Amino acid sequence: MHRSLLITGASRGIGAAAAVLAAQRGWDVAINYTRDAAAAESVAARVCACGRRALVIQADVSDEAAVLAMFAAVDREFGRLDGLVNNAGVVDQPARVDEMSLQRLTRMFAINLTGSFLCAQGAFRLMKGQSPQGGRIINNGSISAHAPRPNSAP
Repeated sequence: MHRSLLITGASRGIGAAAAVLAAQRGWDVAINYTRDAAAAESVAARVCACGRRALVIQADVSDEAAVLAMFAAVDREFGRLDGLVNNAGVVDQPARVDEMSLQRLTRMFAINLTGSFLCAQGAFRLMKGQSPQGGRIINNGSISAHAPRPNSAP
């Protein structure tokens, strides 16, 4: 049985690199994206070129129904989940504190915090009965948490 991994925000950057590396190391990979289907399909092609299965799933991680549907698709396609990389996140447009709207902050927290929680919850539900070892959840964060910049979000 092959190990499977879901990576949120996997259509570009660190998520895309993690998807390809995981495939090179023998993992089937579910590639989550929000907007850029072509980029996600390109990552899937690179996963398949490694001889692994790829599943491309469009889902906004801040939307609970979309997250539930995403994990249902992973379960249908792979029959198991061995790992989750919570990689999806936004910083949004630079702005001074006095220019940041509540809408902007709400969107950022919905994706970066609530989305990570919803995905961890979905992963746990799939992984909890699989094996004595269970699975693994990795939460990626932004360097901005350690090196804030002027006009950046909290």
